[in-house]
Amino acid sequence: MDEQQQKDIAVFRFGVISDFVCHDLTRGDKERLLKEKCSRQWQIPHSGRTRLARATILAWLKAYREGRGRLEALYPQPRSDRGLTRSINDESASVIVTLRRQLPRCTVKLLLQELESRKLLKPDHLPSYSSLYRFLKRENLLHPDGPAPVDRRKFEAESPNDIWQSDAMHGPMVTDGEKRRKTYLFAFLDDMSRLVPHAAFYFSENLDCYLDALRSALLKRGLPRKLYTDNGSAFRSKLLQEITAGLGIALVHSRPYIPQGRGKIERWFLTVQKQFLPALSPRLDLKEINENLEQWIRTVYHQRPHSATAQSPIQRFAEKMECIRPAPRNLEDFFRKRARRKVANDRTVALNGKLYEAPVPLIGKQVTLLYHEHDPARVEAHLDNLSYGFLNPLDLQVNCRVRRLRSKDLVMDSAATKTVPSGQLSFHRKEEQL
Repeated sequence: MDEQQQKDIAVFRFGVISDFVCHDLTRGDKERLLKEKCSRQWQIPHSGRTRLARATILAWLKAYREGRGRLEALYPQPRSDRGLTRSINDESASVIVTLRRQLPRCTVKLLLQELESRKLLKPDHLPSYSSLYRFLKRENLLHPDGPAPVDRRKFEAESPNDIWQSDAMHGPMVTDGEKRRKTYLFAFLDDMSRLVPHAAFYFSENLDCYLDALRSALLKRGLPRKLYTDNGSAFRSKLLQEITAGLGIALVHSRPYIPQGRGKIERWFLTVQKQFLPALSPRLDLKEINENLEQWIRTVYHQRPHSATAQSPIQRFAEKMECIRPAPRNLEDFFRKRARRKVANDRTVALNGKLYEAPVPLIGKQVTLLYHEHDPARVEAHLDNLSYGFLNPLDLQVNCRVRRLRSKDLVMDSAATKTVPSGQLSFHRKEEQL
């Protein structure tokens, strides 16, 4: 398993345990949350399984806490019980749950017979009646009922930066040179105070624009404990999952086609449409409309009392400033993109049409490159979770003057290059060479 696959799994595991990490839960809330997560179907990276066991979730939570909140603590480790048989392993559990969904009314005895007659499990993996009974009872599949009603009660975070709601809105047409272009508004809303950490219009609703808005929000108002977003492609990207997991932010997506959970940000968008956009000049460019939006948020929206809280957003946000986690100094490093490349025999590696020189130990290795597109001079190489520093852009003229010794040391030839006047050729007579 390579480094990227390990990181994919660690990010997924953090998403599962983030609710336990970011909130102080009572024992009852913790048990209820565990049952909910065990009953769900998951898309587990690099695995065909779709179910998680209670012990697995608790083990991940313990490892994360013992690792002092480092994402690397959730990297997969070799199994300590590899090669040992268990009554119901993870793969068998997935098969049993799938069959139970297909035969919800059959008895435990009949279910066991179906597992054997259909040859869904190997003979040595067939559980006993008692083991199957306990498994179904633990997974709440012993007597499955119809779908439970959806709980859609109103909620509000206890502290500022507990939950940020985030979404995108189609904006107005603005001037771009001699053309008119459509805009998209990315915004973040603090659930507890209704304060807007950041909002800005862009010409696209792609991932790069969203990450630019998120970076500005984090620099302005600190780190949220949970980021609640839509299911759009930008919000589902692997890079966003890695960024939030690395910063200790739980990334939560609302259920598809059910926007009720994001009601507060949707209500703020309606306020923008009714109170901000009608007063704008139709001939503004992108920079001007963002300047107007920032001024309106700061001087109007943040200062007036909110109808739901009876306080202004800035006042309610500032009452519990001690709860806010500041953004780390190396915040930019978390937003770097990743690329997998193989270092050639001449130590070169290509990225975005440019060539870089890697250290000698990386020759022939598949490395991970961390970079910003706007800063091509800072490309960092990683191999097996170790940094090999920043790569040097390839300079063919410098390499031409480097002498390589057998000891693999590099010696720079400092002798001045001899020049010949243009249009003249220098020949030595034979007697002068003797």
